[in-house]
Amino acid sequence: MSTIIFILILLLIVIFSILLYFKSKKDRQYTLDSGTCPSCGATYKSFRDEASNRTFKIDVIKSRILKKHGCSGIVEIEYRCDACGLKEIHNSVGQGCSL
Repeated sequence: MSTIIFILILLLIVIFSILLYFKSKKDRQYTLDSGTCPSCGATYKSFRDEASNRTFKIDVIKSRILKKHGCSGIVEIEYRCDACGLKEIHNSVGQGCSL
């Protein structure tokens, strides 16, 4: 009886760990999408040109599409941080064909 309880507790811990891993991975992708590096915390830099009275924004996170699997398929995106050199690849659901 104690073996069954131990296996059940172990199974619940494994399931919780897997769900926690996917949640942290999705949080990192959301942070990268918002323009903040999850590793070093660098955000975009902005400066104002007094002559033309315009504000310029320089993004720290560069993203590029590696592979797009059709109109409704998964898009593989590579994120690269210019400040610390972090490079991560995440999957995202396709946004359509954009004709």
